[in-house]
Amino acid sequence: MSYEKKLLAMKKMVKKKTTTAPKPAYKKPQPPVYSDAWENVGLKRIDNDFGTVFVREVHYGFDYVHGAYPLGAFTEALETWQQHEHPIALTDDQPIVFYDTETTGLKGTGTHIFLNGLLTFEAHEFVLKQYVLADPSHEAAFLFESRFWQGKKTVLTYNGKSFDWPQLQMRWTFHRDVLPPLQTPHHIDLMHSAKRIWKQELARMKLSEIERHKLGFIRDGDVPGYLAPVIYLDAVRTGETDALLKVLTHNEYDLLSLVTLYVQETKLLTEGVREESAKAYTNIGKWYKDLKASDESLELLRDVTHLYDVDEAAEASFYKGYLLKKRGEFQQAYDCFLLCTPYVNERQRLEAYTELAKLCEHQLHDIESALRYTEKAIVETKKVFAIRKQRKKSGLMHLRIDTYV
Repeated sequence: MSYEKKLLAMKKMVKKKTTTAPKPAYKKPQPPVYSDAWENVGLKRIDNDFGTVFVREVHYGFDYVHGAYPLGAFTEALETWQQHEHPIALTDDQPIVFYDTETTGLKGTGTHIFLNGLLTFEAHEFVLKQYVLADPSHEAAFLFESRFWQGKKTVLTYNGKSFDWPQLQMRWTFHRDVLPPLQTPHHIDLMHSAKRIWKQELARMKLSEIERHKLGFIRDGDVPGYLAPVIYLDAVRTGETDALLKVLTHNEYDLLSLVTLYVQETKLLTEGVREESAKAYTNIGKWYKDLKASDESLELLRDVTHLYDVDEAAEASFYKGYLLKKRGEFQQAYDCFLLCTPYVNERQRLEAYTELAKLCEHQLHDIESALRYTEKAIVETKKVFAIRKQRKKSGLMHLRIDTYV
């Protein structure tokens, strides 16, 4: 068969109409048998076009205190950001929703969100709505009630960019044929900013740890998060709600702490040095430096070096040296780099000696000192490589031990 005939044959195959079976109409599931029991403990039942969902609703006045702050301090934080710019800055141009989920697992297509917690900022109060999945067959009804398909919102979460929102997107995808399209919100993940502020100060960045050490709130009788999936599945199987209500309280604490965490971060980022550690303020100063806000960064780092002991403020002096050098204040930059060298880590000490050598050679015209600092930088370079080699060797040794145990 010639190429021409083969092409004609292929053309006819392309033109053939393919018939696909029509998609079955959505079948609304029946309400669960335990509906009355769940309603009797204060969970309101909602029936929509896709099934049944349960919701717990609580209203908080601005005078409600959670840990170290009343919730009304959030309005002051919004006003503060009208005079400042920052990645976590908020306005009330869009509805503001604090969002947290509880799921039946950590990942995978079989993982369901069984609790959608939404704390909404209103004109004179906060409104908590916790939507509980009746059972997996009612998932479309459960997702629909979150109203994330309805208009633009500003969403604040803790680790939500990595976990909560991707989970919601995945579950929404399974029902894309029946649900309205999911809107993409303006999303602020407060875990990222918490890491920026308390990096190398807090050993763990769990929200409960930040509550205890930074927000003045200690959970009493809280249900561990890892038990939540078991408790929910047992509640669906038996209809019992005692333990399930404790999971809702756990979720409620998470959401209220997001409000006070945002207030605390706003104060630290805008009010200057007050009651936090030198490390936290140094981290904030470096953050402003990374954002190219050199004036704010230099002001904060200067306060740290003036108000804290030299060993505590060494890292602040290190970053201040770069900012002063960029401004052409070479002698002050030299002093900062020299002051920090006994206290900073190996990598920073290497960088400090390198900067000292460059300043002496190019700006201060002291060749003898430039050579001396170059030699010190070479020594520090050897130390850094030796440490890396030792760490790599130690890591391989641990790997071998784990392999044979």
